[in-house]
Amino acid sequence: MNRYPLWKYLLIFAVLVVAGLYALPNLYGQDPAIQISAEDTAEVDEDVRETVLDTLDDEDATEATVDRQESGALLVRLADTDVQGRVADRLRARLGPDFTVALNLAPAAPQWLRDLGASPMFLGLDLRGGVHFVMDVDMEAALQGAVERYESDFRTDLREQRLRYTVLRSEGGAIQVAFGDEETRDEAVEYLDAEFEDLDVEAAEVEDRPGLEAKLTEESAREVRDFALEQNITTLRSRVNELGVAEPIIQRQGERRVVVQLPGVQDTARAKDILGATATLEFRMVHDDHGPSVDEDSRVPPDAHLFRERNGDPILLERRVIVTGDAITDASSGLDQQSGSPAVHINLDGQGAGMMSRITRDNIGELMAVVFIENETRVRETDDGGTEEYTEKVEEVINVARIRDELANRFQITGLDSSEEARNLALLLRAGALAAPMDIVEERTVGPSLGADNINSGFASVIVGLILVLAFMVFWYRGFGLVADTALVANLVVIVAVLSMMQATLTLPGIAGIVLTVGMAVDANVLIFERIREEIRNGNTPQASIAAGYEKALSTIADANVTTLIAALVLFGFGTGPVKGFAVTLSIGIVTSMFTAIMLTRAIVNLTWGRQKRLTRVSIG
Repeated sequence: MNRYPLWKYLLIFAVLVVAGLYALPNLYGQDPAIQISAEDTAEVDEDVRETVLDTLDDEDATEATVDRQESGALLVRLADTDVQGRVADRLRARLGPDFTVALNLAPAAPQWLRDLGASPMFLGLDLRGGVHFVMDVDMEAALQGAVERYESDFRTDLREQRLRYTVLRSEGGAIQVAFGDEETRDEAVEYLDAEFEDLDVEAAEVEDRPGLEAKLTEESAREVRDFALEQNITTLRSRVNELGVAEPIIQRQGERRVVVQLPGVQDTARAKDILGATATLEFRMVHDDHGPSVDEDSRVPPDAHLFRERNGDPILLERRVIVTGDAITDASSGLDQQSGSPAVHINLDGQGAGMMSRITRDNIGELMAVVFIENETRVRETDDGGTEEYTEKVEEVINVARIRDELANRFQITGLDSSEEARNLALLLRAGALAAPMDIVEERTVGPSLGADNINSGFASVIVGLILVLAFMVFWYRGFGLVADTALVANLVVIVAVLSMMQATLTLPGIAGIVLTVGMAVDANVLIFERIREEIRNGNTPQASIAAGYEKALSTIADANVTTLIAALVLFGFGTGPVKGFAVTLSIGIVTSMFTAIMLTRAIVNLTWGRQKRLTRVSIG
């Protein structure tokens, strides 16, 4: 009556063994580590290794170990975070800008566990320390950029339709066009309104002349805002990957904000520079009429735009953009083989390569310029004598070269000030340009020591809660209470194993979910044991009572856990970071407790009492 077939015992045993193996690395924890990797033109060779070993000796970090990873990078394991910070600073100074020195954590588990793919859980910002940013997307700039992209189309289409205009500009989120007479204006409104479905085109007065004004429709504006936010999140993830940060959290908050958490990061200044940078490139032809010979008093033609080179000289470029940074699929820094100056090697996607090939093929012998665009944060004095930060868009021509041959999908640009600028530009181009500028509106730093305190407090809360529940179950249910306690401990092991296998990030709310699971996990056993007690009081035999207790309580247990699981999934679907962490551990705990509280306890009960043919009483209080 109370026996499992052999395969069920083997299945339960296998699950517990696997869970134990994958939970085991968490007992070893993680070592503070430094990862050293080379930039494009450098190599992590034996000389670099010797420099690292000498630095460790200078800092009395004799207990540190240096291992070479499969990627070729060096991983230095250290004793504590203080030594980690000192050694990292010294290595950055000694190795120079050709190498990336990133702070990290390395699993301290034995090699045989790592060979099995067993790794500890990641720790979130509140447990490990690091920086927390809330970034606001400039939606007005995103909308203005979308409108400006239509400006060149307007010029081309109106010229092709022989509709002469006197003014065409984008201003205040709208394109304004002035005409010589109302008849031409009306023809233009009719044509543009039919041609551009994403725009609302209406007649308006522009500079006291008959004109029109074109704005994005509400639906198009909403799509632009959503795209800008999602594109910025994608770009931020790429940039964080380039920084070498482990387990970052980057997620949307509301309609225009993004939360970025970088556990373990201590160099907040570099993180802010990389995350907030909006650097990108534009390739434009030099205007035929003036080009490099333009001066301050020259009249700027409607199809041209005045820029400045890095030395301050003005230069006139065509308004038409050949290729932008959006078409760049890869970028790497290096040196120009002819001059030895810093250069960035660029790869274009199919569409960008096609456009570049076509333009350069038709303009061999002409000049083409590379425009570097970046939003810089600057400080200015206020009227009350204080200071304030503001963002200014900087556009400068970094390279002007004569087209000697048709360019395809791979070429290089020069004219950069330093190798460091080339590396940073390559990093930003690889990661992609932000669809709209972002400002950091909130910044919070969690120190490693506070993170360690949080770990200790969270661990203590789990232990205290576990001990209290274990004691209550033994006191109230005697032998069956010990069975429930065994299942409860096994449940914690399985939860930790699942989190480790998922490489989930554990946070303080996640620990709260585990503590709640500890209390909820015994609910199923309480229902089963009380049902067994009731059957025994009704005069049934112990064996029949055990069978009835498990069978009759199963539907109630399933209903209660399924409803709680639904609530946890809703929290995960609609919640933000901390709520998601709580929902993840709660969901996993509900599923694993069903396995341990029902299958595991039944297996133990079957092995302990189920084989006794003349069982007269059981220890259930």
